[in-house]
Amino acid sequence: MTEERLSFQAEVSRLLDIVAHSLYSEKEVFLRELVSNASDACDRLRYAALTQPELSADDPNLKVRLLVDKEARTLTVADNGIGMNREDLVENLGTIARSGTAAFMRNLKDSAKEGDAKKDVNLIGQFGVGFYSAFMVADQVEVLTRKAGETQGWRWLSDGKGEFTISDVADLPRGTQIKLHLREGDDEYLEEHRLSGIVRKYSDHIAIPILFGEGEDAKPLNSASALWMRSKNEITAEQYTEFYHHVGHAFDDPWLTLHWRAEGAIEYTNLLFVPSSKPFDLFDPKRAHRVKLYVKRVFITDSAEGLLPPYLRFLRGVVDSEDLPLNISREMLQHNPMLAKIRAGITRRVLSELGKKARDTEKAEEYAAFWENFGAVLKEGLYDDYEHRDDLLKLMRFRSTAGDGLVSLEEYLGRMKEGQEAIFTISGDDIETLKRSPQLEGFKAKGVEVLLLTDPVDEFWVPSVGSFQDKPFKSVTRGGADLGKIQGGEEKPAEEKASEGELTDLLVLLKLTLQDVVKDVRPSERLTDSAVCLVADENDMDMHLERLLKQHKQLGMDAPAAKRILEVNPAHPLIKRLAERAKASGAATSLDDAAWLLLDQARIVEGEALPDPAAFARRLASAMEKGLA
Repeated sequence: MTEERLSFQAEVSRLLDIVAHSLYSEKEVFLRELVSNASDACDRLRYAALTQPELSADDPNLKVRLLVDKEARTLTVADNGIGMNREDLVENLGTIARSGTAAFMRNLKDSAKEGDAKKDVNLIGQFGVGFYSAFMVADQVEVLTRKAGETQGWRWLSDGKGEFTISDVADLPRGTQIKLHLREGDDEYLEEHRLSGIVRKYSDHIAIPILFGEGEDAKPLNSASALWMRSKNEITAEQYTEFYHHVGHAFDDPWLTLHWRAEGAIEYTNLLFVPSSKPFDLFDPKRAHRVKLYVKRVFITDSAEGLLPPYLRFLRGVVDSEDLPLNISREMLQHNPMLAKIRAGITRRVLSELGKKARDTEKAEEYAAFWENFGAVLKEGLYDDYEHRDDLLKLMRFRSTAGDGLVSLEEYLGRMKEGQEAIFTISGDDIETLKRSPQLEGFKAKGVEVLLLTDPVDEFWVPSVGSFQDKPFKSVTRGGADLGKIQGGEEKPAEEKASEGELTDLLVLLKLTLQDVVKDVRPSERLTDSAVCLVADENDMDMHLERLLKQHKQLGMDAPAAKRILEVNPAHPLIKRLAERAKASGAATSLDDAAWLLLDQARIVEGEALPDPAAFARRLASAMEKGLA
């Protein structure tokens, strides 16, 4: 026998430290997680055996066993499923092999500062690393395993303190045995009645038999029937919740439960859940869902491409088809026309149920919580699912300048001002920065509501959709503001503005000075308090989108940015003084420093980096010196 000593990935070491030293309200959840993993291993073997029957020929009756040795104070969770080899042990038990690890660790740090142990265990569940919960009750964990189709067995051993050992072992049965050496004070998990109660509470729905003991004396602990095949009238809310915990490897409660059977040309049963908290892999670039596909109660895959549209990837649960061939391969599955029909039926039903939630004004706060978690994902459907675009638009909610609450597009249309012909939007990185944008000043003065868009996908769905109920979407940072047609608000008296003649001379001088870096200089309708702002021309790319693309280097490092339009506020005291000076002295007056300072001021407000900070500092110091003199 050869033995190899390895260290845990840094994130796992941190996780194990939290497990060992935090207090948990329900330690018993460790058994749920281990039984759930064992059930998954059996499901995966059953699927593999459809094309390779020799994998399960030696032991075809799949099961999970709980074995107790009171003298040695050990509890073993054993299965005869797919098993693991050395690479699987390192991958599954030595690392957090999921996306979003950085976000995971940030949340662990935050929870550690707050001393919130319950939050720690929630994070463990959301990241699907429930195996490590074994260290809540064990000071040493031993794993004996042999992968189906292989002859070599392996032993994994760790005390959860930073290292683990892997050694080869001969003569192991197929599957995995997880032996827990229990801590002092946790002897309750050696008692049959205690284990039986935990299994009935958390795992009764699992379709694999869970037995206590082995041989002829083994006692069944669960009903071993697929929960989704039972009538809704026979299932309690608690059973639904525990099944969600099992199938979603989650610790939160479902926000919405959808259980129905489709009958007709094709038949399939669905038990789907909308989580109440955001999974950490929600924005994984693969955009993969986590819904399990079964065919006649036989597990096929948990990543069936085409089963759900990517914008519904937050769903958890199972889909069980009566019509798909049982021995279907994953390659054939992608092109099966039945799968497309199932996808269409699921999408219609889910959007319909979400629509009911959205229309329930008495529970608006509940829908707002859902939207904060998954709204950015649903918006993706506006871009890539034309068929369901109208249904999705009714689900959309936005922050706006009208207040802190969420607003629907129908509500926005109902509040439009007389003469307003467009749905106005502004895009940026965060709400508070957008609210301070100078481009909003004229709209606020007129009482015109503007939607505040902060999700990157907003830059793509808005031009794709174009309009809502014949009202076009229009960015306030692009083209003319069209505020003159809108009734409401108070105009500043003409005497408070620079006269047209005075402003003409200033505009000419500013254009001459900045002609190489701006497309135009013109008076602004949108500014009321700020002196200047930058806007995009009507046919140019939105400024926020250009910044996003530059950040991802999709325009290329050396691609020139589109020239912007510099708008000046005729009523601002600074602009009035500069206009008077330009008119009095004519073109002979040098306004170079003032022109560049105005442009840099507009850049700073937009959050853009100054191309020449040293020149800006020099000009600012010179202006201050003249002012003090």
